[in-house]
Amino acid sequence: MLYPQQNKYRDLYVLDGIWDFRLDPENVGVDHGWHEGFMESRPIAVPSSWNELYPDTYDFIGVGWYQTVFSIPTSWSQDDIRLRFGSVTYGATVWINGHFVGSHEGGNLPFEFCLTDHIDRESGNKLVVRVENELRPDRVPPGNVPKQSLNIFMSNTPATNYDFFPYSGIHRSVILYRIPIPSISDVTIRTSIIDEVGLVDIRAFSSDPDVDLFVSLQSDSCVLQGSAVSANGELNVSLEVNDPRLWSPSDPYLYQLNMSLNHQGKTVDSYSLEIGIRTIEIRGHEIYLNGEPIELKGFGRHEDSSVSGRGQNLPLSVKDHNLMKWVGANSYRTAHYPYSEEDLFLADKHGFLVVDETPAVGLFFEGDRGQIEDRLTKCREQVSELISRDKNHPSVIMWSVANEPFPPDLMTRIFSEIEEPVESFTTEFLTTLASDAKNLDDTRPVSFAAVHGTPLEWLENVDVVMLNTYGGWYFDQLNLGGAIDKLSEYLDRVHSSTGKPIVISEVGADTISGFHSVPEELYSEEYQVEMLRRYLDLAESKDFLAGLHVWVMADFRTTHSLMRIGGLNRKGAFTRDRQPKMAAHFLRSRWSVAPSG
Repeated sequence: MLYPQQNKYRDLYVLDGIWDFRLDPENVGVDHGWHEGFMESRPIAVPSSWNELYPDTYDFIGVGWYQTVFSIPTSWSQDDIRLRFGSVTYGATVWINGHFVGSHEGGNLPFEFCLTDHIDRESGNKLVVRVENELRPDRVPPGNVPKQSLNIFMSNTPATNYDFFPYSGIHRSVILYRIPIPSISDVTIRTSIIDEVGLVDIRAFSSDPDVDLFVSLQSDSCVLQGSAVSANGELNVSLEVNDPRLWSPSDPYLYQLNMSLNHQGKTVDSYSLEIGIRTIEIRGHEIYLNGEPIELKGFGRHEDSSVSGRGQNLPLSVKDHNLMKWVGANSYRTAHYPYSEEDLFLADKHGFLVVDETPAVGLFFEGDRGQIEDRLTKCREQVSELISRDKNHPSVIMWSVANEPFPPDLMTRIFSEIEEPVESFTTEFLTTLASDAKNLDDTRPVSFAAVHGTPLEWLENVDVVMLNTYGGWYFDQLNLGGAIDKLSEYLDRVHSSTGKPIVISEVGADTISGFHSVPEELYSEEYQVEMLRRYLDLAESKDFLAGLHVWVMADFRTTHSLMRIGGLNRKGAFTRDRQPKMAAHFLRSRWSVAPSG
């Protein structure tokens, strides 16, 4: 779906603010008629996670209810009126004036409902949302798994199958918006470069077949124009840009694309995008941007704040991007779910190379085969929704369809280096997701974040091998030399088998800010720096390593366990409040990018 815009043909009304809220620990709200409105409540900020706002909601994972009231502006016509949620975790059920509107399952991606038949144009409308975040093994990501692969490392509460906190709530903006009829319903932009000419292919759709499209592409030096007549609602325009200014980390130049939809000789809708002309491709064991090899230098990240939780936090997004530029990073992965659309707009402007990841973290293949098929269906939906949302961002250079799927015999594979085939359905699961991504978008490579010991057949259908590795931390603690030697041998074996570029997608050590030691000890800032030093040296020694992402940019909240001091994963180069550790200064010295103003 297109990101809502305000212009002379489109209107929007952001419903963010202070809403009414109440918990429903016994799940009695529906039976008691709360969907028609409720009286007993407390205030809550939308967007935010309820877990960071009240003492009794801190660890609450269950059902919560939200309500607010809105009115339709009198200036709005009888066109298509929609209600869009940027993200609700995990399940949302929506009522307006007591009438059921719709439901959605899965966090981190937008969904919307047409409200034209549900609203009262003459008075206020009561919007009620039931949010449910039960941890279940059949969900993506899963929780309360009887035999959790992650519990090899820790026994955690709440019982997630992944290492971050399962925040609950309305996490991104809620927007009421109006679009005209007919309208531009979808746009796909593809760019290529042939003989120093930039080709911009625009594919737009409208629900009305009797329309035409006019487009203009503006830069600092020129304006290009084109038009198309609808073919059953599809409109295609191609523009040629001579001597284009190519989008890249060193020059993230964006062209302004304006589109106007005409119906019976009259303009009825318009939409605009900032686009970057660039190409991304794989050649041998290298990743090429605009025909030149690139090396990914950056981080895994989390949307995480001690106040807003996973709730959209625009000042924090701006600060994170500026801190990454200060360090000299050129890339990050949206671990382990899609970040807000505003985050990607910032990446477009700053020139970050983004590996865009679905919420498929903590996947496992043990137990009920029906549950596995259910998870596959949900994962496929998430791949489709992610690509539909983010396909036009020049910053997005690769799709990641999962993070750390675990084979049943993972520990045996790690310690005995076995390479026995796994059951074929597990390979088919990941192959299906990769194939879906390629079918939906053949302009970007596809991968998933694997772990040491991942079956090699799982890597057959990816374009880039991403590997999360923690030798020297979870294994071979205080033996960094041995850990690096083992990893070097493993990387050589994987590359010999696959012939594909490899990116170390996670490496890190938990570090307590301010804890120092000589010699380096676990949890000390010195140990974190020495570990990163050795991994960076290894990356520089192997030409098939196309990049390295440090785990993680900043400390973040996770579940309670003996391994997570204070409920935090402390592998950050920065603290949770974004103060630099020694590691941040070390990375800045190695990545040697001058600070920008």
